[in-house]
Amino acid sequence: MTLPDLFDLSFQGRRGQPALEWDRTYTFGEIDDRASRMACVLLSRGLKPGDRLCVYLPNCLEYLDLFLACTRLGVIFVPVNILYRDREIRHILTDSEPAAIVTNAESRQFVPEGAPLWLAGDLAAEAEGRENSRVVQVHDGDAPAALVYTSGTTGTSKGAVLTHNIFAVNALNLLACWRITAEDRLLLALPLFHVHGLGNGIHCWLISGCRMFLAERFEHQKAAAWMLGFRPTLFFGVPTMYIRMLEWDAAAAREIGAAMRLFVCGSAPLAAQVLEDFRARFHHTILERYGMSETLMNISNPYAGERRPGSVGLPLPGVSVRIVHPETFENLPDGETGEVWLRGSNVFSGYWRREEATAAAFVDGWFRTGDLGMRSPDGYYTLQGRRSDLIISGGFNIYPREIEEFLLQQPGVTEAAVAGVPDAARGEVPVAYVVGSFDGAELERACRANFASFKIPRGFVPVDHLPRTALGKIQKHLLPPWKPAP
Repeated sequence: MTLPDLFDLSFQGRRGQPALEWDRTYTFGEIDDRASRMACVLLSRGLKPGDRLCVYLPNCLEYLDLFLACTRLGVIFVPVNILYRDREIRHILTDSEPAAIVTNAESRQFVPEGAPLWLAGDLAAEAEGRENSRVVQVHDGDAPAALVYTSGTTGTSKGAVLTHNIFAVNALNLLACWRITAEDRLLLALPLFHVHGLGNGIHCWLISGCRMFLAERFEHQKAAAWMLGFRPTLFFGVPTMYIRMLEWDAAAAREIGAAMRLFVCGSAPLAAQVLEDFRARFHHTILERYGMSETLMNISNPYAGERRPGSVGLPLPGVSVRIVHPETFENLPDGETGEVWLRGSNVFSGYWRREEATAAAFVDGWFRTGDLGMRSPDGYYTLQGRRSDLIISGGFNIYPREIEEFLLQQPGVTEAAVAGVPDAARGEVPVAYVVGSFDGAELERACRANFASFKIPRGFVPVDHLPRTALGKIQKHLLPPWKPAP
């Protein structure tokens, strides 16, 4: 089966049922008809299977129309981060060579001059006048459904080719393991240009047949009212969302928690302290999981069972995980830190037109994630940051997340990031960048009481905020330079 077959569980089986809250309530039948009309528009504009279509839009109805139309036509959907600008967009356009890039009147100014540009408003108006003719041209689950570009926080972003099968396997795993059904009410405020919103949110919504409230973006001052009004049972978020939700009124938090069935967190590490604070305020233990653009979801804390603070849980069905020495490729025993390798039907086959990058990413069929982690004796996995973030100081390995978690437990600290800076004697040393009201001397004393001397940050740099991607990942290469005091 391809994605249109699975989506038909709702489009054909639940046509008259409420599906989407946007500017009004839409039924599954209405969403299906919109997708059919949009598919006809794309066909009339000459798109054919294998063509790429870039979409540079915020969350909106047209976004859904275009994605669903592409899945039916075999057109490869290329989501573009709405925060990207000329240079970043130009790279994706050059690499993917799309038939067109779709945007709106507000964002067209950021599209490089000369790019084949279609306005979403024009496509929607054209679709309004179309007959509702259903066309499905893709019947191979291995056909590419989307080309998703990595965040590119340490280099040029690469396009991960994701097939219909990968999206399907991911969604079916989540429906089973997180017990998502047609009775759920999903509030989705994640950007659809990322696999967290698109791969998890949209696919779980359509295949389960649940009811979804879609927001253009997460606005923490409005989100409490959304939740109190819509009363969701399911919410997918990132750590920064949960941190802001802790600012809500305690009575609202209790009422939201009473209606909620499951809070899920991913896309960036969730501090154990945030999980504990959230549990105390909302009376829910956030379920943390681990995924990537190249693989969708890999590991998850259990729905029924211990949701362990600081851990991403257990491998999902069909996903195999190894912890290996990054140089010798030997399997490491439980409790030792190594690189996380993955294998399974959720893993992509390679990067778009990047044979060398694809070859470097795989060893004997195992995908090298670049993430560091360890496995506990009872099978739970804990991530310890990116391999590229590892600090080697005087021959000793320092895992920044260990220090970051500790700093977040200290009074006055709201955010923290630890990065390595060059040092003539030790190669590199750790430096902490901290958001909040704090005393650097007090933080240093606390660290000295809890860590080996080589792990003590050489500086505690106050910053107003940490540079992050749209999904909350810290961009350490954008942190300000640090120099030791003379």
